[in-house]
Amino acid sequence: MTIQSDEILETIRMVSDQNFDVRTITIGIDLHDCITSDIHQLNQNIYDKITRIGQDLVKTANILSAKYGVPIVNQRISVTPIAQIAAATKADSYVSIAQTLDRAAKAIGVSFIGGFSALVQKGMSASDEVLIRSIPEAMKTTDIVCSSINIGSTRAGINMDAVKLVGEIVKHTADITPEGFGCAKIVVFCNAVEDNPFMAGAFHGSGEADAVINVGVSGPGVVKEALENANVTTLTEVAEIVKKTAFKITRVGELIGQEASKMLNIPFGILDLSLAPTPAIGDSVARILEAMGLSICGTHGTTAALALLNDAVKKGGMMASSAVGGLSGAFIPVSEDEGMIAAAESGILTLEKLEAMTAVCSVGLDMIAVPGDTPAHTISGIIADEAAIGMINSKTTAVRIIPVIGKGVGESVEFGGLLGYAPIMPIKEGSCEVFVNRGGRIPAPVQSMKN
Repeated sequence: MTIQSDEILETIRMVSDQNFDVRTITIGIDLHDCITSDIHQLNQNIYDKITRIGQDLVKTANILSAKYGVPIVNQRISVTPIAQIAAATKADSYVSIAQTLDRAAKAIGVSFIGGFSALVQKGMSASDEVLIRSIPEAMKTTDIVCSSINIGSTRAGINMDAVKLVGEIVKHTADITPEGFGCAKIVVFCNAVEDNPFMAGAFHGSGEADAVINVGVSGPGVVKEALENANVTTLTEVAEIVKKTAFKITRVGELIGQEASKMLNIPFGILDLSLAPTPAIGDSVARILEAMGLSICGTHGTTAALALLNDAVKKGGMMASSAVGGLSGAFIPVSEDEGMIAAAESGILTLEKLEAMTAVCSVGLDMIAVPGDTPAHTISGIIADEAAIGMINSKTTAVRIIPVIGKGVGESVEFGGLLGYAPIMPIKEGSCEVFVNRGGRIPAPVQSMKN
């Protein structure tokens, strides 16, 4: 696809005061050729490959940002799930590998590195379990490493043994990292995608090339301004405005992705056109929903409004790029969206309403802070509920939940930067402990039989 610079001039003018950015250029790197039985040699191989392939990423992003006048906020690396790469070592801990990832990412100056991951939707190998049990110490001893676990899929069902273990791991991570911050770098998926450029869930899938460029764009503020400045009355017209705006945003990302691919000599993979909010005023998915006619995000009608937004974003973006992928749609992280924060603090936006909204948005329960005394089995129950939505609806869902030790409902926690701050949200009374402890597997639904 040939893109002329004048195609995006209108967009650049439009977004200059509306928080538009290219959220990330992410290089996915395959690590299979690093495999060896010696963990020390494995660490060296991993370090060498990441620093070799990623050495010019930050410089390239800076050049493109200056050339086109569009902020490129983050540069990131994703790698093959480490549970697969480290299996041959027979090691009883993979913390040293997480530390190597951290060191390599810092050496090339990127913002985050993802792929300290395990895919256990149908069962756990010995290596998968070692990785999962290494997560708390890995999150404690690294700064920019992100971890993900895929515990279910529409084709496999939900691995409840893994769900139970992951609940315990999240709780332990909260115990040993300041205000549970390590949990902000852990995401638990159902139906994880293999080309996601966004953290904390990015990893480089087994069907990908040796290295690939994936780009994530974002523009909630642009969509909000477009709706507020348009003379629309019906929801049909609202959808048209969102589609047209998403098209313009996506064209910028397509241009950046293709240019980065040429400069780095790495194939262009996908463009993820998710609306990813920030704590900045006006850069909020919640405020888009309110611009559609809701008095506050979380009130009745919110799920319908979010469904309209998510679908319109995808329809507009698909016409603007030759390779839309990743998650693509609208993210609803509480701590990273000032409108979501305000709605949660008011008590209108609850955990239950967020769960309903995840049935129609891009991912799931994201950056949710809960009381520090929340039991591990309750965390597992929340993960299982969200995974069930993804499994039954053949969509990606995820949980990034943060038990904040020493704090309760009515208090808040500050994460800083793009992660923002979050009010501590109440959880349901009652217990799912017996249910979670049964283990086993929730079987795949009937729609898994598609052949």
